[in-house]
Formats: sequence, C-alpha cells, structure tokens
Amino acid sequence: MANIATKRIVWSGGAVLALALAAVLLWRLPGWPGGGADREVWAVRADEAGAELDLSFWDDKRGMFNNASPCILQACTDPFNYWWQAHAADALLDRYERTKDGDVRKRVGELFDGIRDRNAGVWTNGYYDDMEWMALAWLRAYELLGDDKYKEAALELWADIRGGWNEEMGGGIAWRKEQLDYKNTPANAPTVILAARLYRNFSSQDDLEWALKIYDWQKRTLVDPESGLVWDGINRTGDGAIDKDWKFTYGQGVFIGAAMELYEATDEEKYREDANKTADYVLDAMASPATGLLPNEGDGDGGLFKGVLVRYLTEWAVREPERGGQYGGLILTNAASLWDYGRTGEEAKFGTSWAQPPETVVQLSSQLSGVMLIEQAAKLEKLGYKL
Repeated sequence: MANIATKRIVWSGGAVLALALAAVLLWRLPGWPGGGADREVWAVRADEAGAELDLSFWDDKRGMFNNASPCILQACTDPFNYWWQAHAADALLDRYERTKDGDVRKRVGELFDGIRDRNAGVWTNGYYDDMEWMALAWLRAYELLGDDKYKEAALELWADIRGGWNEEMGGGIAWRKEQLDYKNTPANAPTVILAARLYRNFSSQDDLEWALKIYDWQKRTLVDPESGLVWDGINRTGDGAIDKDWKFTYGQGVFIGAAMELYEATDEEKYREDANKTADYVLDAMASPATGLLPNEGDGDGGLFKGVLVRYLTEWAVREPERGGQYGGLILTNAASLWDYGRTGEEAKFGTSWAQPPETVVQLSSQLSGVMLIEQAAKLEKLGYKL
C-alpha cells in the first residue's frame, strides 16, 4: 500500500445505537448462538450488497472495479489500487462460494484478466504486501474454481514474495522492494497465511517451513506478549523503532489468520492460544464497549482495514469451539449496525463508519469492507449464529 503514511484511526462518534447496545450483551456471551427463524436474511442482504458492488463500481471496459462511486473524472481509474482489486476478487469469491453463481464465476475471470492487463501483463509489483493479497485471492480462486491459471498466478507471486525475506531487523519479509529494512505486519502475517495454504494444497514441506519461520519472526517482533495486540511495523523511519501506536484492525485480523492456519497445519495448541489472545484484544480494546462496533479507520486504504479483520475473525470464529460464539456475535453486531444505519438510503453502499450513512462519494475500499462484512454475516447465519 503505497500511501501507508496516510493511515490513521478516526473513531466514529454519535449516539449509542439501541440495537447495537442490546447486541453487545449478546456477543459477550460464551458458546454458539444457535439458529433463528430468519436464517436467510443475511444471504438476501449479501446478494443486494454484491449486486450494488457490480452495478456501481464495475468498469466493463477495463475489466476492473472503479475506485469510487459515483465515478468522477480520473479518480475512477487513478491511481491503480492493486491491493483493492485483490480484495475485490476475494469479495467475488465469497459470493461465488455461497451461491455458485456462474455469472460471478465469469466476473472473477474478467477481473483476473483486467488486473493483469493493467499491471503490464505480469502479476508482480514493488510492494510485498500487495502481492500477498493478490496471491491469496488467486490461490482461493484455484481452490474454488479449479482453473490452473489461478494457481500459476499465485505461484508466480509466491516466488517473488519469498525474495522479500532478509536479515534486517532479525528477519521478516520487507514491506516494499525499495525499503528492504522496513518490516511490518501487513507484509508478514499474510505471507504466513499464504504459505500455510500452499502447504495445504500442494503438500510442500518447504512452504510449511516458510510459514513457521515467518510466524516466529512476526510473533517475536511485532506482537505484544501481554495483550496480544499486533503492532504495525518496525524500522519505518530507520531508527529501529516499533510503531506501537499504529493499532489497526487489519493487523489483528491477519495475525489471527496466520495463527489459525498454523493451528490447522500443526495441531499445536500454542497457535490456538495466540489466535484467541489477539481476537480477545479486538473484543476488549478495539470494539466500542458501548456499542460493540469496530472503529472508523478513515478512507483510502483505511477503508479496507475492517474488511480484512472480519474475514479472518469469522474464519476463526467457526473453528474455535469455546470462544467462537463471542467472535461471531461481534461480526453480527457490526453487520446489523451497518445494514440498519450505515447504508445510503435503500442502496447497499457503505462508507467508513458502520454506524452512519456514507458521504456522497463512496470509495471502493469501504464498499468492499461492507460487502465482506455482510458476506461473513451470511456465512455465520448459515451455521446457525444469530444476535
């Protein structure tokens, strides 16, 4: 993400929402919430959100999603937000996994071609974290769709990503190729997820060893052992300092995902404990104690942060038998607020706050986070979670 310096946290204000206040009591309860009468309500809403993403953001000529809606001059297409498009692919794959809709499958392929064409016919770029998001999306596309072109793209990216490891700051994958001594969570935790999933798919011990090595560096260097808070990065300004004040939701999300994948790969309890500690930090320190809502982290890249968290927190919720009910309750609390208070009228357009309607212009980043949240709610609904 080239504009990392613009990252910021802006906590949403406003009155306490009655619905969310009631919900917060529920997501604090342990155990699995069980089924409800309206089991398909979130699936219907996910269909609406996916249709809005397609209608308002898709550019058929370029084969990619526009940066904003409504589209205003060059702001639609410039800059090329490579990593946003990777998450757009994941959002499409969420919908395909749920519906098996052939039109969505086709759109995934169109996006694949559009991104590659816009990126000069290759997949690699100068940012290791960007490439990791893209590799994760295409590996998942291979798992769901079975087309070798997605596998080949993921492996092309993986070969380049491994070159980001060096011994500056004791190891880790660099953030970008022009700053090899700056290491951060967005460039390391997703690599663990990627390497572990490659191991799951292709059984290469080398991939698992990469996942274990990078995870060990990430945990030793950028995770608070007391609270489970995942810090953002180290040596950004060349002084060896850790950015401990940069407390972003997506950093927590990808570390939960990394611990989850290694727990699945190794069955070692320490990874489950790591995932739960960081997930508990999100519940206790990042979600509002009054409403249960996750913070507004601003527009631009920040608009995507919560979407990353809810993806991996949901994946962990459905695997974790003791704490999963609380994590799933947090997701549903936020989804309920977004749908009831955070849309543009009756349109499924979403801004950076999940407690109030967006501005006139909606950025693709925040729209994707909202779409991903609604899809995660639909997944939980199917498994019997409810508020």
